[in-house]
Amino acid sequence: MLKITRKVEYALIALRHLQQNQEGDLSSSKEIALKYDIPKELLAKILQSLVKNKILISIKGPLGGYKLATDPRKINMTSFFEIMEGPVGIMDCYFDSRCDQLNNCTIRTPINRINDSIRAMFDKMTLAEITY
Repeated sequence: MLKITRKVEYALIALRHLQQNQEGDLSSSKEIALKYDIPKELLAKILQSLVKNKILISIKGPLGGYKLATDPRKINMTSFFEIMEGPVGIMDCYFDSRCDQLNNCTIRTPINRINDSIRAMFDKMTLAEITY
């Protein structure tokens, strides 16, 4: 089954929360974690990753928190998924050619066409479509 991970799900929830904040308002990881019942430690790591990838800004201090650094309309979902989880592919051979069955595989070409279609769909969809 093709599905997004909890890590991606929690990142999207946090980004939607931050998108709905008033301009300049900050939210702490603790606030977001409590509101949406997300494990605090995991959310903190996710938010740090989003800061590292310049999607969020982190403000330190007792009144600190997170806010969006990038307009979500400028980030396509393929890029977002790859920031969070690595290459987007329904089979490892799409992005890694170390498969033992590569020379004998009879489904690689049709599976790659499916994967190309999925990537093309995500390339056209922006993060804003999820977070607004």
